[in-house]
Amino acid sequence: MLKLANYTAEDVKKLREATAAGMLDCKKALDEADGDYAKALDLIRVKGLKGVTKREGRLTSNGAVVAKVEGNLGVMLELNCETDFVAKGERFVALADELLAHLQNAQSDSVESFLASTMANGSTVQSTVDDANATLGEKIEVRRIAVIKDSPVGIYLHRTSPDLPPQVGVLVELVKDAAEVGKDIAQHIAAFAPQFVNREQVPADLIENERRIAEETAREEGKPEAALSKIIEGRVAGFVKEVSLIEQSFAKDAKKTVKQILDEAGTAVKAFHRFRVGQ
Repeated sequence: MLKLANYTAEDVKKLREATAAGMLDCKKALDEADGDYAKALDLIRVKGLKGVTKREGRLTSNGAVVAKVEGNLGVMLELNCETDFVAKGERFVALADELLAHLQNAQSDSVESFLASTMANGSTVQSTVDDANATLGEKIEVRRIAVIKDSPVGIYLHRTSPDLPPQVGVLVELVKDAAEVGKDIAQHIAAFAPQFVNREQVPADLIENERRIAEETAREEGKPEAALSKIIEGRVAGFVKEVSLIEQSFAKDAKKTVKQILDEAGTAVKAFHRFRVGQ
C-alpha cells in the first residue's frame, strides 16, 4: 500500500507563503520530507540555491523602493525582482524593510560596500539576498541605495498601483529644515523627474549634445539660416530649464518656480535622489 506523507493543505499553504515556491514544488518537498515542515523548507532552499546561477542573466524589472527618515538621516533602497507577483509578496516586502533597517545602521556609500556589510544576524547582505534568490525562486538584487546624513531630509514614496509596494521614491537634502516644503519638493521630483538641482550641475557635454540635436532638428525643419542661432540657443535653454529642478514650474503652483517655493520657505536643495523601479 502507498504511504501518504503526513502533512495537510495548511502545511502546503504555509510553505508557499514562506518560500513563494509553486504549490507542486511545495507538495514534492513535503512528500520528500515525509511531512516534516522544517526539512521541506530546507529542501526548497537547497534546490533554490542551485538555481541561483541559472538566474544570473534574468531581468529584474519589478520590485520596490523603500525609504525612511529619522532626524537628519535619510536612507533609500531599491530592491528588484523579476515579477510583480513576488514584488507584492510579504516575504519580498519584509526583505526590503530588513535591508533598509540595516542600511540605516551601515550608512554605506555604495552598493558594493553595502552588500559586503554584515547584518545583525551575522550574515552579509549578499548572503541574505542569495537566500532570497533561493526561497523566492527569482533573481533578487539590490540595485541602488542612497544615504543622506547630517542634513534635513524630505521624503516621498509613490505607489503606481494599489496592490504593489512603492515603485517611486525620493529623498531631498535640504539646507534648512522645512518639513512640509521638503515633502512637497520630493513629490514634485517624483512627478517631474529632474536630473539636476540647477543649471550649473548640467554637464557641458550634455548641453553640447543637446545643441547639436537642436541644430540638426532646426535644419531638418527648414528654419532660415539667419534665425538658426537664436532658435538653437532657445531650445538649449528650454532643455536646461527642463532638467534643472529649481527652474521647473512647481507642481502645486505652476505660476511659481521650485526656487521661489524654496526661497519663501527659507531653504534650498543641496541634492536629491530619485529611484523608480526598473529605470
